[in-house]
Amino acid sequence: MEIFAQRLRERAKQLGISNAEAARRIGLEERRYAHYAAGRREPDMATLVNIAETLGTTPNWLLGITSNAGMTEDKAKLVDRFENAATCMGTDDLELCVIQAEAVAAKKDV
Repeated sequence: MEIFAQRLRERAKQLGISNAEAARRIGLEERRYAHYAAGRREPDMATLVNIAETLGTTPNWLLGITSNAGMTEDKAKLVDRFENAATCMGTDDLELCVIQAEAVAAKKDV
């Protein structure tokens, strides 16, 4: 499943960690994680959930499943990126981003 491998690499990059560090945090052998990141193997459900929780995202995002119905593909990708970035932020930074996003959204109505 290429989307899973791509998203796994993307998430590690977003977090600023290497594959080795991601594997360590998740509790997997580096070699096993490398198979996932290269798209050679797929994790079982329990491992997928563990990977998602440890990397601060969702299994759906890692699998490329979006709930952004009615959006263009480009907009859905941006929403996914925004959501994943938000999971890495502290409360103050997240609140600032929400305020900014709301201001941009309100500007559209003016």
